[in-house]
Amino acid sequence: MRIVFVGPPGSGKGTQSQRLKDDIGVVHLSTGEMLREALYAGTSLGIRAAQFADVGKLVPDEVVLGIVVDRLEQSDCIQGCLFDGFPRTLAQAEALDGILAERGMPLDLVLALQVPDEQIFKRLAARGRADDKPETIKERLHQYRDLTAPLLEYYLRRGILRQIDGVGTEEEVFARVQQAVLPARH
Repeated sequence: MRIVFVGPPGSGKGTQSQRLKDDIGVVHLSTGEMLREALYAGTSLGIRAAQFADVGKLVPDEVVLGIVVDRLEQSDCIQGCLFDGFPRTLAQAEALDGILAERGMPLDLVLALQVPDEQIFKRLAARGRADDKPETIKERLHQYRDLTAPLLEYYLRRGILRQIDGVGTEEEVFARVQQAVLPARH
């Protein structure tokens, strides 16, 4: 199974994606982790990514996609994978579809956690991180909406989007995630 997990910052996607990967037995692919691993390994893509990240710029799509392609070629991805936080844009989604189609490994499902802004602010403020100031949270939510709204529409048209109520206890939300994944497992 190949699943994309999306949601605004503070929606719980990191927590829920970790639980889901254990539940269905697939590899968890976080672009942030993949970028760090590529840099640590000293790959040309990792070094290129660092040149952007070190000056606070977004890593270009072609670099991110190259790192994703490299990771998908590893044997542990054969049974499936869970993309956490990727793709973030429509261009990345279309490119990922092309990459997966070339390998005969199409996406099975896209899970989108839905959480109201007030809840996001509460959750992020409770974390107490330096980058969780109200003005920063507003900007991150704004960017999420600008980049992700077209992405959700794209996957909705393809018939693989499942929107999940992300409010409740960790267990309640995970039960909804499992319900959304169940039909795709068979």
